[in-house]
Amino acid sequence: MALFVSLFLFVFLMPGGITAHDYGDALSKAILFFEGQRSGFLPQDQRLNWRANSGLADGSAHNVDLTGGYYDAGDNVKFGFPMAFTTTMLAWSVIEFGEMMPPAERRNSLLAIRWATDYLLKTVSQPNRIFVQVGDPIADHNCWERPEDMDTNRSVYSVDAPNPASDVAGETAAALAASSIAFRSSDPSYSQTLLRNAVNAFQFADTYRGAYSDNADVRIGVCPFYCDFDGYQDELLWGAAWLRRATKEENFLDYIQSNRQTLGAEDNINEFGWDNKHAGLNVLVSKEVVEGNLYDLESYKTSAESFLCTLIPETSSSHIQYTPGGLIYKPGGSNLQHATTIAFLQLVYANYLSRTSQTINCGNVYVTAQTLRQSAKKQVDYILGDNPMGLSYMVGFGNKYPQRIHHRGSSLPSIKDHPEFIACKEGSIYFNSTSPNPNVLVGAIVGGPGEDDAYADDRADFRKSEPTTYINAPFVGVLAYFVANPNP
Repeated sequence: MALFVSLFLFVFLMPGGITAHDYGDALSKAILFFEGQRSGFLPQDQRLNWRANSGLADGSAHNVDLTGGYYDAGDNVKFGFPMAFTTTMLAWSVIEFGEMMPPAERRNSLLAIRWATDYLLKTVSQPNRIFVQVGDPIADHNCWERPEDMDTNRSVYSVDAPNPASDVAGETAAALAASSIAFRSSDPSYSQTLLRNAVNAFQFADTYRGAYSDNADVRIGVCPFYCDFDGYQDELLWGAAWLRRATKEENFLDYIQSNRQTLGAEDNINEFGWDNKHAGLNVLVSKEVVEGNLYDLESYKTSAESFLCTLIPETSSSHIQYTPGGLIYKPGGSNLQHATTIAFLQLVYANYLSRTSQTINCGNVYVTAQTLRQSAKKQVDYILGDNPMGLSYMVGFGNKYPQRIHHRGSSLPSIKDHPEFIACKEGSIYFNSTSPNPNVLVGAIVGGPGEDDAYADDRADFRKSEPTTYINAPFVGVLAYFVANPNP
């Protein structure tokens, strides 16, 4: 049966024939993408030089410095919830796979993390307050405008105690705690700063429980874009789990043990992304069970393995949908976010299994570390070009990739080439153009094809053509693994 599983995955992996991909090149580009998303004052070593400074007055109307951070996608808004998740995943990529990265790319990964954490530290710099967003999304989305030309309202959205923001504060705690581990050896002082602020952010999240989008003043800015749709409870467990990993303290271990049921750790265990942390939480916590025999956390391991079993078509519990070409598919926009996060979790858990020579009992099949890695590789290779379209969904990778991505800075003339101001509605001519984007956002992974594997390369179809930071972030770790292990 194990041989059958391996053979099936091998055949299922290559719908258009076997292609050897340069995973090192893909890794470099996946990290480079984040430079195209930077807000704030750009450094001299900025490599995507069609970008320039932007958002330099962010926060000034409230007498606070909120410059920096990332625009989450193809717009010019800084949404704190997905930015924090992006940061957590970049940090987890370095923690789990950093030693597999070429030294230059490990350094670039840490720079990408720090661009986010420097900003996140600003968002929690005031006691009992967290800044959750900069930019009015309605005004912003009504314009097609370069970030360097922004003249829309840079509204600042914050939550003050006793109003709740458990989701954003919990994810920010996770991001800062994970990043503290990533920086521990290279910058111990910065690592301590991150960890100290992570603890404070978690205390805010846990003391004032509730969703940030339940606050009327915040809801008008964050919804329907990054509302908390799945509840804040998972972010509390997620933040505590990362603090446990970063500190090794028993109080955080007690928290994830004693709050498992009350905070719904067994709910929605087959999801993982910026809004729902359950599958990632279960995999993260399982490390202490698989490698350390901490059996009080066994239920997390059970949930993690139940989820992983659903991904393997031969198991009796398989129920995930794949496209005819072999891509994981879930309804909704930005489908490749599921492919990159799930592949990441498969590789992380495979590492746990390898270090302990264990397998997963999926009822009628025993799933090995190799099976999980081959399943992850299927998703990676599909994204990089082994798909029915023969198209790389990473911009700038390979010979054929999306040319008309839904991204303002990429689709408008660079301010370096066209220094004249382009006003809000003046950009519409570029949005409506059928010409390729003039600026290549190297490394950007778009939302991806539909359930039929079709992709039209249409700038207006944002669900398929818009890149996001949270698609790319887990892919950094995934690619790092395959740089070191191209044939698992």
